[in-house]
Amino acid sequence: MFANTPEPPYTAVIFTSHRTDADEVGYLVMADAMERLAADQPGYLGIESARGADGPGITVSYWSTDAAARAWKQVAEHLGAQRLGRERWYTGYVIRVATVERDYVWL
Repeated sequence: MFANTPEPPYTAVIFTSHRTDADEVGYLVMADAMERLAADQPGYLGIESARGADGPGITVSYWSTDAAARAWKQVAEHLGAQRLGRERWYTGYVIRVATVERDYVWL
């Protein structure tokens, strides 16, 4: 449920989006493929994601460094998924990149 992140600092890529109603199966297949591909990238720490029933969602991926997050953005398969997202699956999105300076955990 929660990403297993190290002691800060680390990088968080916050992807806030709104889905279309188009191609739900294709979206789910691609999201799963991108999650598996990201997990194989150097510096990947984990992911947390939630989506409302009416389309808005947020996904946060965690990376050891800003450079690792930037490298993930340029992976060829991820570039293809980004293109399809703009063409089919999202009405809009915002990406924010932040450095996590501290975190608090209660489990």
